[in-house]
Amino acid sequence: MNVITPDELHRLVKLAMDTGEAESIDHALHIFAGYRIGVAVGPEIATSTTHQAALLTFLRLASRVFLGGIDVAVSVDTPHLLSGNLNIDKAIASTGARRVKSLEPHVPAVCIGTISLPHSASFAVRAVFSGWRAGVVPAHAGAPFAFEGEFPLSGALAAALAVNEAFLFVRQDTPEAGFRDMGLSLWRPDAVDDWWKSDSDGPALAYLPSKLWLIGLGHLGQAYLWGLSILPYARPEEVELVLQDIDAVTGSTLSTSILSDDSMVGDKKTRAMAKAMEARGFKTAIVERRFDETLRIRSDDPQVALFGVDNALARRALGDAGFKLVVEAGLGSGAKDFRAIRIHTFPGGKDPRDLWAPGAEREINTEAPAYGDLKSRGLDQCGVTLLAGKAVGAPFVGMTAATLCLAEILRFLHDGRLFAVHELDLKIPSGRLSVERSTRLAVFNPGFTPAR
Repeated sequence: MNVITPDELHRLVKLAMDTGEAESIDHALHIFAGYRIGVAVGPEIATSTTHQAALLTFLRLASRVFLGGIDVAVSVDTPHLLSGNLNIDKAIASTGARRVKSLEPHVPAVCIGTISLPHSASFAVRAVFSGWRAGVVPAHAGAPFAFEGEFPLSGALAAALAVNEAFLFVRQDTPEAGFRDMGLSLWRPDAVDDWWKSDSDGPALAYLPSKLWLIGLGHLGQAYLWGLSILPYARPEEVELVLQDIDAVTGSTLSTSILSDDSMVGDKKTRAMAKAMEARGFKTAIVERRFDETLRIRSDDPQVALFGVDNALARRALGDAGFKLVVEAGLGSGAKDFRAIRIHTFPGGKDPRDLWAPGAEREINTEAPAYGDLKSRGLDQCGVTLLAGKAVGAPFVGMTAATLCLAEILRFLHDGRLFAVHELDLKIPSGRLSVERSTRLAVFNPGFTPAR
């Protein structure tokens, strides 16, 4: 019997299994193989790092979501503007995207830049960004601002929001998909209705973080690293990253984690990610042990941590290691809540041990038809439960969360407001909530280096 293992399961294809619409894993894969998307790119791509970051992020996210393929309409040469080996031509080839002269009207489309699409497009949105602001609007509506203020992280956020909106459309999860304006300000995440206004923009980037400890190198951890890799570091060789994880890259990792590729399968995540980030000019150190209450950092270690482990026991230990600032994100995991994001910063008004109770378990449903098919083919109950217990994961959710987390650190470096909690659901982003910190952080040197 040849049955897929938990380490091979595509975490977003699992959505079709958990909703009950797929009768088997093969049926779920067939459903997702029918999802295609197109992207049309304006002339700004030739001169703008933010436009290039938006397209590169879009390709990496969409290739993990739209398994039927990506069509790319770009009519200008794209010189290499971003650091390291972030090359658009290579990205198009590596993601299996297809260059086309124009997009087909029946294929959901995303515009990046000022390019126009035929009005016959069935679904078309425009990724918009300027400075710290990013969003998605209907492609034929006017953008809420001009494309100004280079800030590649906002391009990545706009790409993630565009992939989310297109996925909502093909899944028919909300009738508003493609017909609404939605966005975020990374400088003023609490500005829900006014995210696009000029007073929600922040200053030009002057400083970027130079010493960070990343805990967990899967879905969220790799989104953090991707965000760091596209930031405009003037001297990337001054950046020191500590990468902590115990797992290896698997086939399942590829479905959600933006930096992973086939060549990494079987490698330790720490070593694969160290190689990827060193190719971008950063220095790395690796820690291959579990994060728990026994870990203590030294005074010369990074004092700022980005946390991306889906484990309550590990989260409860966040206050023990001695970090001066921890930014932690948690994502929804089920068919109904996988678009949910909750972000905390520590130390703060609440102790991590009060937020995460030990022993809390995810509800598992093994009664959907696809799991019944596995049972009928001889997979025992333990194996079915292992598969059903894996989280549904979407890379555009992790990328959105990562931009918000990185923005906390960037605002800290630029004397902006800091927040204790962010809560949002990408299905209904207008219902999001951001709570400003009631306590100030202790004075410390987080480590910084100039932006270009």
